[in-house]
Amino acid sequence: MSSFAQDIASGDVIAGEDPIVRQAAIDALGNMNGTVVAIEPTSGRVLTMVNQKLALSSGAQPCSTIKLSVALAALSEGLISKDTEVALGGHSRMNLTEALAHSNNAYFEALGRRLGFEKVAYYAHEYGLGELAGYDIPNEQLGSYPDAVIPEKLGGVSKMCSFGEGISMTPLQLGALVAAIANGGTLYYLQHPTTPEEVANFQPRVKRMLDISPAIPEISDGMAGAVQYGTARSLRLNFNEEEILGKTGTCSHDGTRFGWFASYANTNVGRIVVVVFLQGGRPTFGPKAAQIAGRMYRDMFDHNFFIAGPGLPTDPTGVKNVSTNP
Repeated sequence: MSSFAQDIASGDVIAGEDPIVRQAAIDALGNMNGTVVAIEPTSGRVLTMVNQKLALSSGAQPCSTIKLSVALAALSEGLISKDTEVALGGHSRMNLTEALAHSNNAYFEALGRRLGFEKVAYYAHEYGLGELAGYDIPNEQLGSYPDAVIPEKLGGVSKMCSFGEGISMTPLQLGALVAAIANGGTLYYLQHPTTPEEVANFQPRVKRMLDISPAIPEISDGMAGAVQYGTARSLRLNFNEEEILGKTGTCSHDGTRFGWFASYANTNVGRIVVVVFLQGGRPTFGPKAAQIAGRMYRDMFDHNFFIAGPGLPTDPTGVKNVSTNP
């Protein structure tokens, strides 16, 4: 499969999307064969979905982005804190912050073995994998999560927790999870308004509350580290003005390479989640997806999105409300 494509946004339904966010996504993606989904984490509103055919498809192997789910599971089970050092073989040890920042596979393989498949799967389903992320989004397809651990010859629970082996995740599912991390633990149904009237009458729909608020500060350093000095540092080629927290993913399946980057901007006036998913050949990998996200954040910043973004109502004094979620 080629890493490049033309006219990937043709046929998209855009009348209810935020025009600044959509144009930023289109320009950032360029001719790469992929999709960009941007979400308002405090409501679950999809601000834009570029290449909707791919965004709404049955998804792909999540690669290292599955490590977010595994990290939250291990923290929720009390197995680790962000500073707990895990033996990686020989004399090597690493804590969660470094493991997320550098996407260390051996660390998450060890967590997977300690958690076991049943707990890994329980938390994955709790976080929205294996179910539709959207509420009445036409043509949304379902990713898949196996009912049993994959065979040991394929890596078993270790590879499920480091590469997402055997799992199919959609950009919307990943976006909903990162939105819950960004907003403090509310897993919203994602909704994609298709008309200005639907935008004006938008009502958030909560799917469920996740008990992850104590874990969010524990994974935040690693997600910030990925952008500052780790696997997603290519984002900073284009954007440094606001703090971005994220996770990359790179892997291949049946000869097709996947590149993921899921992130959110942590600004004083609110937050936005951006998921970039690429598919193709050698030019496709996670750091490339992070670079695309950086271009998108740059464009939105230059168009004052972080000053007057959507979903930031004013109080009676005229001051924009500020998100106070951790």
